[in-house]
Amino acid sequence: EVRCSLAGGIRAPRVAIARSRSRERAAAEEMAATRGGAPEWRFFQVFGEEQPDGAGVEDIQEADLLSALDFDETGNYLATGDRGGRIVVFERATPDEQQLTPDDQRPCPAAALRAKEKAQYRFLTEFQSHEPEFDFLKSLEIEEKINSMRWCKGTMGCKMLLSTNDKTIKLWKVYGKKIKTVSNMNIEPRNGCAGGPAAVMRGRGLRLPLMATCERVVTATPKRTFANAHAYHINSVALCSDGESFLSCDDLRLNLWNLRDAKCCFNIVDVKPANMEALSKVLTSADFHPIDCHTFLYSSSRGCVRLGDMRAAALCDASAKSFEEPEDPATKSFFSEITSSIASARFSRDGRNIVTRDYLSVRIWDVRVETRPLKTIAMHEHLRPKLCDLYEKDCIFDKFECCFNHNATHVLTGSYQNRFHLLSADGSTPDLALEASQTPYRRASAPPLYSAADLPPDFSRRVLHTAFHPQHNVAAIAATSTLYIMNGT
Repeated sequence: EVRCSLAGGIRAPRVAIARSRSRERAAAEEMAATRGGAPEWRFFQVFGEEQPDGAGVEDIQEADLLSALDFDETGNYLATGDRGGRIVVFERATPDEQQLTPDDQRPCPAAALRAKEKAQYRFLTEFQSHEPEFDFLKSLEIEEKINSMRWCKGTMGCKMLLSTNDKTIKLWKVYGKKIKTVSNMNIEPRNGCAGGPAAVMRGRGLRLPLMATCERVVTATPKRTFANAHAYHINSVALCSDGESFLSCDDLRLNLWNLRDAKCCFNIVDVKPANMEALSKVLTSADFHPIDCHTFLYSSSRGCVRLGDMRAAALCDASAKSFEEPEDPATKSFFSEITSSIASARFSRDGRNIVTRDYLSVRIWDVRVETRPLKTIAMHEHLRPKLCDLYEKDCIFDKFECCFNHNATHVLTGSYQNRFHLLSADGSTPDLALEASQTPYRRASAPPLYSAADLPPDFSRRVLHTAFHPQHNVAAIAATSTLYIMNGT
């Protein structure tokens, strides 16, 4: 059963659509006056059912909430994981499979690029990656939720996908499978049953049956299972640039695996103290350098990002570099330890910069400068007076992801009210706060989105997971159970 549908399948009154689009055009024109050379972001596609304004997530099953996103290295494949342990893979249609405009049909590189950027994504396959389990030894229930996914380099036209829940990492092979049937039979069916020997005699003689392909389906099979190596919850996996190894990070340890060997791994970072009562920090995320296969980073709940070099030592507890900005004593509060915890840390595609996201801010670092970040963007500063209320609702523990675009000029991250932020890394263009909907400029603004006195009643409508296309200005936004794809032109 295909649970995703294109935007054309979502019905809405034509008058309401026309009015919303006219408001969007007016807002886009107003933003364009101050945007300068920044791309203009437009709605491109949506998969799933859109939630109306003011609606919460009570009617959405928890298993349908999206929990992970990732593009492959070409951008032609997009995978989403949800809390139900399912993975849905989308494929980008080739330009010759779509209806092109006369301008795009002209034989020139610019037209070919336009046609490629207009190519839409379509449903490819869906499979169950993880099932709920129970650890009888520890009396612990293991959820099927997909915590992280990474595409790996495939061979022979197959795609490889790495996925993980709290305890088990799996390597999946996604490939096309031909279903064959026997044709050119001697006995022809008649009224649902075989015709008997007489049916053979009426023919021109004995025929040789043939195997013919009746259809081609895309399926996924598990190649390897990397299990029993983490005693704590796995929060992220990261693929090495050599395409042969990957990192898996849990709360206290960082392990290095080989994709071909699921029986053993190497522990390269261990922050577990001898006495667990002295525990002061946990690991929150990890990422490999996109070019240097020996360099990696990992972040902690103390607001620090450390850079490790596997050439220096087998155990990289003593980091090569440390990126941490001291907290301003004027803004320190009872909740500072929670809000300073880094939820996501990623390299840029050239490996020169690092972006980190905590609850209240986004920081962009130069890997050559440890003393201070290049830029700090306040995200939820308007919520600082209401941290106590957010703590009671458990919203203060929300983990928002962040990532660079293909040329490291913009940073993408999420927020509440189905908003996502497009932040300028170098400050050359203004920052944008758009809505994940078919009319993204309907409530376009710059932060803050709302005052502390006018908090939204429902914080469940939030964008936690985002991803950028590796080559073009295409962004994937996970808003609760709905996937939006935005195109920047």
